[in-house]
Amino acid sequence: MFSRFPRGNWGSLPACVLAIVAISGCRSPESQSEPPALSEVEKKAIGFLQGEVPKWSRENGCFSCHNNGDAARALLAAVKSGYPVPMSTLSDTAEWVSRPDGWSNNKGDPGFSDQRLADIQFAAALYSAQSAMPDSKRLNSQTTLRKAALRVAAAQDVDGSWRIEPQNPVGSPATYGTALATLMAWRILRAGGGTELEPAARKASNWLQGLPPVNVPAAAVVIMASVERGSGDHESQVSTAIAFLKNAQTSGGGWGPYLDGPPEVFDTALALLALSRFSDAGIKQIVRRGRSFLGANQLSDGSWPATTRPPGGVSYAQAMSTSGWATLALLASRER
Repeated sequence: MFSRFPRGNWGSLPACVLAIVAISGCRSPESQSEPPALSEVEKKAIGFLQGEVPKWSRENGCFSCHNNGDAARALLAAVKSGYPVPMSTLSDTAEWVSRPDGWSNNKGDPGFSDQRLADIQFAAALYSAQSAMPDSKRLNSQTTLRKAALRVAAAQDVDGSWRIEPQNPVGSPATYGTALATLMAWRILRAGGGTELEPAARKASNWLQGLPPVNVPAAAVVIMASVERGSGDHESQVSTAIAFLKNAQTSGGGWGPYLDGPPEVFDTALALLALSRFSDAGIKQIVRRGRSFLGANQLSDGSWPATTRPPGGVSYAQAMSTSGWATLALLASRER
């Protein structure tokens, strides 16, 4: 999951990365000239991630799924929304994810590495960077994204899923689990384009359509996949998933992994990412309560405690990914 990558080759950096070296931050041209009105919780989260995202690669000489995957995607979402991100924050990540051919050279402890997971997370960061940095020719090369998507497709299971940590049905922030990994991989395959990716994308879509919403992460995945598919063929499945999330919300506004489980930041973030797609007044109120839970559980430095399975563990990787998912959820669920 980690790898050394040569640095200092500024001539090959993406255009937007070179631009942010010259100015104080990078913003998506689609955004307003002024930063969006973010809550203090969101500002603190972005500030924390700005310091942490580049730290792992610069201190360890390698790239990680938690810093340069989940956490970087959160910062890229902030860039896309118009929030200025310092020049030093995303340059190394952008260079790394723009070179899929080098992802196999990732340095790290094999006991803690999963190349399938790394490919999904780096490809997801690449896809997010393309959206947030549309002026970068290297990042926005369809060939680059297709290479990344082909790497992801190569690890697909025969049933259409990506069986990441299959012994854990609810996944975790940094390791995803099968349901979330399959959703993320399916998104990448669809974005990658090309007829060679269509069979794998279709198999993944079929697997997601058959996913039972029996826990909070699965219910959130069911909803997100259905909305992104844009089909009404599985309205019953989606209705069941929405009802599950409504019933699973705790009195404090958060969600745990199961219907009767204590709330966790990661599960709350997934539920918010799913429910924020709807404009129904009742669901909006549920989303507001979920956002309040995230705000109440944010630490003073802008991060969140790691969601671990089993709960209560200590993990830098899980804490970084948890903070990335929480930030993504907050940015996605803002009322406009």
